[in-house]
Amino acid sequence: MKLFKLSALALACATSSPLVLATTTHSADQSDIETISVYGRQNQVVLNSGLATKSDMSLMETPAAVVVVDSELLSSQVITNLQDVVRNISGVTQAGNNYGIGDNLVIRGLGANYTYDGMYGGAGLGNTFNPTRSMTNVEFVEVLKGPATGLYGMGSAGGVINLIEKKPQFNAAHSVTAEVGQWDTYALEMDSTDALTEQLAYRVLVKSARSNGYRDLNNDRDEAYVSFKYVLNEGHNVMLSTAYINDGIAVDSIGHPIRIFNSASVGGKTAGEVTWQDLVNDPNDAGLQLSDAQRQQLTDSLASNDGLTPYSFGHNGIISPMAKDNEGEELRIKLTHNIDITDHLYFNQQLQYRDYDSGFARQTGAYNYVYWERRGKINEEPRAPLVLDGELYPFAARRQEYRKVEANERSWQYFADLRYDFTFNDIDNEFLVNANYEDRDIRFKQYSIYDADKVIKNASGEVIYQGSLPYILDIRTPNWAEGTFEDHDPLNTSNYNKTVSAWGVGAQHVAYFDFGLTTRVGLAYNEIEQSYEHLGVDARYRASAAKPKPEQDTSDNGLTYNFGMTYMPTDNLSLFANHSKGRTAYSILGEVSGSESDREDTESISNDIGMRLKAFDDQLVASLVVFESSRTNLRYNNPDFEEGVSSQNTPRYFYNGKEQTKGVELDLNAFLNEQWKVNVNAVYQDARDQMDPTNTSFDTRQKGVPYVTVGSWVTHSSYAFTQDTPVDISLGMQYVDERSTQSDSFGIPDGYVPGYTVFDAAIAYNTKHWGVQLKVNNLFDKSYYSKAMFLGGMPGEERNVLVRAHYTF
Repeated sequence: MKLFKLSALALACATSSPLVLATTTHSADQSDIETISVYGRQNQVVLNSGLATKSDMSLMETPAAVVVVDSELLSSQVITNLQDVVRNISGVTQAGNNYGIGDNLVIRGLGANYTYDGMYGGAGLGNTFNPTRSMTNVEFVEVLKGPATGLYGMGSAGGVINLIEKKPQFNAAHSVTAEVGQWDTYALEMDSTDALTEQLAYRVLVKSARSNGYRDLNNDRDEAYVSFKYVLNEGHNVMLSTAYINDGIAVDSIGHPIRIFNSASVGGKTAGEVTWQDLVNDPNDAGLQLSDAQRQQLTDSLASNDGLTPYSFGHNGIISPMAKDNEGEELRIKLTHNIDITDHLYFNQQLQYRDYDSGFARQTGAYNYVYWERRGKINEEPRAPLVLDGELYPFAARRQEYRKVEANERSWQYFADLRYDFTFNDIDNEFLVNANYEDRDIRFKQYSIYDADKVIKNASGEVIYQGSLPYILDIRTPNWAEGTFEDHDPLNTSNYNKTVSAWGVGAQHVAYFDFGLTTRVGLAYNEIEQSYEHLGVDARYRASAAKPKPEQDTSDNGLTYNFGMTYMPTDNLSLFANHSKGRTAYSILGEVSGSESDREDTESISNDIGMRLKAFDDQLVASLVVFESSRTNLRYNNPDFEEGVSSQNTPRYFYNGKEQTKGVELDLNAFLNEQWKVNVNAVYQDARDQMDPTNTSFDTRQKGVPYVTVGSWVTHSSYAFTQDTPVDISLGMQYVDERSTQSDSFGIPDGYVPGYTVFDAAIAYNTKHWGVQLKVNNLFDKSYYSKAMFLGGMPGEERNVLVRAHYTF
């Protein structure tokens, strides 16, 4: 019977990290994983495929797409935050339009859930309740690709990014770690764990980090993690874990913008091809009328890449002194209980409370209009170049908005898993029954200030509000508004309470047949309830929403499932297929109204066909996975709707949109000998917005998701300098293809962020009690854009160095 079977989860779908050998009681006890490194072997951190299947299936038997990035790889790359882990996971990329706030990662082009040991840890919720997660208390990272509603409750279509946290140990271990780098970067960390009694152990980890950051994008963070583990007997333990995080992270909403030059408006000519005669004025005098000299001036300002790629101004950026760092404060308290009821019956339950506060002021909408014929009108105000007192400002920004946000999210979550292992007719079986409940209470308030392009009129046509921010006359050398946010007549533009509650029950059966076949079947019932209470906004902003409204609510329920099968013709080759369905709230932060009371929740479907191969005594593991994932019932804007112009019979939104991604993932890991380790991951994916099933023009690329990414990390352990302890020398490469900014509605439908290739290097020397590491990022000082932003790109860091030293006692 497979009661305690080794499984190398680290490459379940194709991991780009070394596999790991670990010890754990069983998969029901996922929060209590203790890792044991086995140096000199490739497979180094994982025993049970708990995240993927909550079973004892080995890697080769697992019919699910799972990736694990282990602690050794995290350490060798001197990784400090989750966004840097992405390079090691095929199919996980930065989302487009993330405004520089939080992690906002996508799996196969679709949204991701973030968890700590399987419990909710924030999500990509409208750029607000989404902290930037550090690796301070993380042992390793697991990623499950595809929906997992049946096992893990309400979840995103892309999958789950699960951070396995460090646990109390009964053997004493104490360490001090210091980091120092460029841009006044420094950090100090202390970690201590030991037994207090024969049955009680503790762990305390604290870290304080400061950095002015590249382009003055500072990142300050203080963290404290305290946990206790009490062992009643060999098969029965309880653990209390607490986490407190206080951070302040600069917000760059724009990066380097793409100048809005629409080539379709000039017969398809690029910005490098047009002449001043091509930039004609509107023949009906509907748009801005420019003189011949001004048209020539506008032409002279154009670069060949305008309308296509970001306009680079080096280290500069459009970040006003009035912008305020995203100041987040997070508290998590979790209680975990594990018990072996019998030798074959295991029970695990977890209860977590989480409170997250967020507050920031950021810019948005700094559009640099150059030339655009929109709906038959050329350079119609305010979507036009800026002319003040007869003077043209070709690099001016228009339609600026600053948003100040105050937000809080409180959540409760409970999981219970009961698993029974048995043998029937010489077939090993596992039967899991699970239940889950979660409740999120969200409080959100937003204020906005605008430039003069924002004009609000009452029903009589009288102007009741006009923005007072000065225009940015030149995005290259911005002239900033004086005073504070409050000095510019802010409007309360959003003000609500929302709750999202979900519960579910499920069952899963796993069977192991002697002829190499493993099957997994899971079925779950889930219900999601949402309520929305509008508390009123500024009447000048929207008179119809000025007064509070009664609370609205809606609910939906249904079945989710997964079917998986793996066939192993030999011990070194396995073929698998998996089909799964999940569900989540159609809009975690969106308004719920009575008209939507019968609207269905968002559903997700994932299909995987894969092959895994082992060789050289398990020292080479490779996998190839073909996948198709989608998310349905999505809201999108009606392109024919124009606020203040369209009739009441013209709907503002449609609700039958879909996102879909198809692709193939390849991973290979090899421990060639005592001196060489190689990790490679790659993906080809076509992520599409298929919003309107009746209109192929809505079939567009997902913002920010590249077609191709490739990552590698090679480590050589050299004894050339020492005899007993090697010096580890590592070289890494990351290639990211171009990423679409997909901006039809802003006149740059062909906009994109160029692809790039960046090399990193590291060197490390570790003894029993101390060690030092040096990491060089962007080794060849490549200029590139690390993320696709809203109508632009985030400049990647120039070459920089980080040094980490630790002492263990």
